[in-house]
Amino acid sequence: MSQEADVAPSRLSTIKDDIFASVVVLLVALPLSMGLALVAGFPFENAAAVGLISGVIGGIVVGLLSGCPLQVSGAANGAAVMAAVFIKDLGFEVFGLIVMMSGLIQIAAGALRFGPVFRAVSPALIQGMLAGIGLLIFASQFHVMVDDTPPGTGQEFGGVINLWSLPLAIWKGVTMEAHQAAALIGLLTVAVILSWRRWAPRWLSFLPAPLVGVGLATAVASFLALDIKFVPAPDDLLAAVSLPTPHTLGRIGEGVLWAAALSLAFVSGAESLLTATAVDAMQRRTPRARYNKELVAQGVGNLLCGALGVLPVSGVIVRSSANVTAGGRTRLSTMLHGVWILLFITLAPDVLRIIPVASLAAVLVYAGLNLINLSFARFLWGQDRIETGIYAATLATVVATDVLTGIAVGVGLAVARLLYSFSHLNIRTEQIDGMTVIHLEGAATFIRLPQLAGAFEALPPGARVHVHLSELKYIDHACLDLLANWDAQLQNDGGELVLDWDALHSLFRERARATSSSAAVAA
Repeated sequence: MSQEADVAPSRLSTIKDDIFASVVVLLVALPLSMGLALVAGFPFENAAAVGLISGVIGGIVVGLLSGCPLQVSGAANGAAVMAAVFIKDLGFEVFGLIVMMSGLIQIAAGALRFGPVFRAVSPALIQGMLAGIGLLIFASQFHVMVDDTPPGTGQEFGGVINLWSLPLAIWKGVTMEAHQAAALIGLLTVAVILSWRRWAPRWLSFLPAPLVGVGLATAVASFLALDIKFVPAPDDLLAAVSLPTPHTLGRIGEGVLWAAALSLAFVSGAESLLTATAVDAMQRRTPRARYNKELVAQGVGNLLCGALGVLPVSGVIVRSSANVTAGGRTRLSTMLHGVWILLFITLAPDVLRIIPVASLAAVLVYAGLNLINLSFARFLWGQDRIETGIYAATLATVVATDVLTGIAVGVGLAVARLLYSFSHLNIRTEQIDGMTVIHLEGAATFIRLPQLAGAFEALPPGARVHVHLSELKYIDHACLDLLANWDAQLQNDGGELVLDWDALHSLFRERARATSSSAAVAA
């Protein structure tokens, strides 16, 4: 255990650490919150305020109720891309209602203690979904980075169109005067981010690279008075809020809205709980995450976000890791970062109006590429080719269609693989020194009972049989009962049945350990 867990800091020291960490998280959250609202497709004039309001709710409300004190919630990549799909397919009118319904689903799931279930998701599916989302963000925001509109916006196979037209965006940024200045600002932002991560002075290393990139790009654009697009900010913050109407609430019974809400609840819930697990692994300053409580907190936050018509929230690994690294010790750091965002958008909205849109897009281009975890893909390829297929299929479907369809394909393949694993039994028989040796590999369940019985029925009366169980992943009572019956039958006929009892005991011990571990997590 680290030294920081052994020495209890004073209350004043804790408050100082939390204040410092909250400022660092604020600096990380500002560019990402504003940019993700643009990804989601909110009106240009309200996008910045919408993303920041979500940050306020994620910080203050979710932070207060959170089951993982150092986790920081706000607008996230996955939810932003899903929001873009819902807005395009179903319209702004019902978007807030969908977010509210997803919040209700999360609250109910937490109250029913389903929190750990949300974590029971194949890593290949999650990483494939994130990689697909990363590609979508990269493809769309690359066009925005040159002050252009992504050509796939609102179209079928929009992600593929945006990817296919990337050479055109590069051509515009290089050759067309209307796009050159924005392209240079975008490149400057990315260059500063990469350079800062590598060569930042130690005494300034607490400043997040995206903020430094956006800050320098903003200064250059202002100094040169460049003719490019800048982030709009409403004079009245309430102008960015869209309250549900009675007519909208009347559509709550529509199945398509519940399907959308369920998918959003699943994605944001899984992302939040996986982030909470990562936060637990990074520090020992706070008690372990309480997953059901965290799920309820996310649900309350999304219920409020939906009522205001802003982006949904979930736990965000970038902000959470910044909070831990900066020395946050209690939930105060998370809540204060929300307070700072609120003060920023109410007292200093003019600051937003000097930030180049191309610079925010560049931050998202960089963030999108970071979501494509190539090291995980290489590791998966070396470990399990079937899981690699699930990863690739999920990624491709998310890019080609939408996040919901990609999740459905990934879940379907994962379930198919699971069913195959628990229904596949390979039986190999050989003769060694007058003994029949039977090797069982896979899962011996009642589904394969006829196959197993057929292998024994083919034996001659009085046979000497040795059954190897070491390659079994699972054996159920029906198959054990069959083995016991054949043991008695062979003995009556003058034969014998030898079983690898040590392998069988080992198999059941592993199952017992897995069951007890699952029970501990659920508690």
